[in-house]
Amino acid sequence: MKNIFLFIRRYLTFLSFLLLQVMAIVMLSSASKTHQSFFATAANEVTGGINKQYSGFRDYFALKETNRLLAEENVRLRNMLASNFVAPNTDKELYVDTLVKDTLGRSRKFTWLPAKVVGNSYALQNNFITVERGSNQGVKKGMAAVSSAGIVGVVVETSPNFSKIMSLIHRSSKVSAMLKKDNNTGSLEWDGTDPGFLTLRNVTKGAKVAKGDSVITSNYSANFPPKLLIGTVAEISSESSSNFYTLKIRTATNFFSLQYIYLIENVRYAEQVQLETNTSRIP
Repeated sequence: MKNIFLFIRRYLTFLSFLLLQVMAIVMLSSASKTHQSFFATAANEVTGGINKQYSGFRDYFALKETNRLLAEENVRLRNMLASNFVAPNTDKELYVDTLVKDTLGRSRKFTWLPAKVVGNSYALQNNFITVERGSNQGVKKGMAAVSSAGIVGVVVETSPNFSKIMSLIHRSSKVSAMLKKDNNTGSLEWDGTDPGFLTLRNVTKGAKVAKGDSVITSNYSANFPPKLLIGTVAEISSESSSNFYTLKIRTATNFFSLQYIYLIENVRYAEQVQLETNTSRIP
């Protein structure tokens, strides 16, 4: 209390001046319509500014509730979109390989099924791709997966409406591949480092290989039709103690941006795999 009286005593002259100024402004605004209008406008500006600041302060603390209401509204509107009501894709396309025929002269056929990618990993050691097409739409285990640019992987699991594909960039992936220009074959795999490159092993040193050469699927694959593009040769390495090249292959498929692919069924896949895996001895 003592400090208050000391403050008033010290600034008595200034406080008296302010009080007289306020009284003069009140009397002036009361006596003159012009000044009354001016001061009312000024007061409204000040009050409006204060209210605006208060409203912004209050809205800041109400953001959580506002965001919740907006999220609920977005969900309701998104659930009304026509794109949510899509029937499973049952389209089919037939691709006939006229270069390979069986003993009865019948052409070997492959069934192509379009599929939408709904899940894709590429930063792991074992990467998979999920597509929205399953056993109800004709997908089977062992079917090949390709993009418009090159091969992608092999179907390893199916559910009624979805399928799981082992990507080429999976440590267990192995594909029979060959050089396009001279048909020398090798085993294609991934070393688990860069998703943009694969490794082609066991290519004989008799092969005429150069950087930029195309690498395609071979005639030995049960999953893939022959001569589908895989990628191009980026590096060539060999050891003096080995009779084979090891090739670094730049993939034709961009695994970072897959959206739509094709699933390919070899209609004689089961027969070929059964024969190749039969370990019974020939009498």
